[in-house]
Amino acid sequence: MTMDATTAITGFVALYIFMLAAFTGYEIIGRVPAILHTPLMSGSNFVHGIVVVGAIWALLNAATPLEQTIGFIGVVLGAGNAAGGYVVTDRMLDMFKASDRQD
Repeated sequence: MTMDATTAITGFVALYIFMLAAFTGYEIIGRVPAILHTPLMSGSNFVHGIVVVGAIWALLNAATPLEQTIGFIGVVLGAGNAAGGYVVTDRMLDMFKASDRQD
């Protein structure tokens, strides 16, 4: 008996997963005070990395030009989101450095 390692995700299942992720993200972020949004985003850069890995996986498994285009756009947007998170983290950490001004 052999096991097949492929998993087929139908459109309905993919939509269900997307809706669950969107609802969960909305509920989690909606309950965070506004002052904590930047530290929360900078601390969750690993999630952006997971998005990039998922988009790469989708791109590698794309069969049609439309799927390849969507996968490529996903990789570009995910990478941009991850890079932006690190830029925001860097700017936020700069706010806590001692100033060189002497009064």
